[in-house]
Amino acid sequence: MIEAVRDATSPSEEELAALHERLEARAGDDLDVAYRTVDSPVGPLLLAATDAGLVRVAFAVEDHDAVLQTLADRLGPRILRAPKRLDTAAREVEEYFEGRRHAFDLPLDLRLSAGFRRLVQEHLPRIGFGSTASYAQVAAAVGNPAAVRAVGTACATNPLPVVVPCHRVLRSDGSLGGYIGGLAAKRTLLSLETAAA
Repeated sequence: MIEAVRDATSPSEEELAALHERLEARAGDDLDVAYRTVDSPVGPLLLAATDAGLVRVAFAVEDHDAVLQTLADRLGPRILRAPKRLDTAAREVEEYFEGRRHAFDLPLDLRLSAGFRRLVQEHLPRIGFGSTASYAQVAAAVGNPAAVRAVGTACATNPLPVVVPCHRVLRSDGSLGGYIGGLAAKRTLLSLETAAA
């Protein structure tokens, strides 16, 4: 049996990890976006933050590499996997999935949304844990009762799903509607909240 031999010039996993730690420490405030992934009952979630706060939460079905590329295009190219910078966000997400956290207490960077979409997304955390609202109710709550479809679009383009709870918005008949992470993820989040409320 032939055993693969590591090239003497190739760094080991431990050396690469130490190099990454030094790079993360030296990056200081020069990063545009820091990110990490966390495991969850709805699959791996990408958490990304700027100096202003959490800017993006992404499901695996959104393609994390594509999400990072979009962040680079929109916010700047200096992006680094920097898990320690997202420890608080990761802890709050974990507490949420354990049913111990009913509201997030994180600074948010909402610059990926504007206008009516942002208005809707700013309203969504007012829908309490374990509760739901219809698209029509959200439209009325933000002052534009005729904008039901626009509320659906705002939910579908929410850059911070889970943390900004667009999963709590349903159709008027109580059916799920759509969800950026897929309907199975939406069902899981709603069931988790119902059980922990």
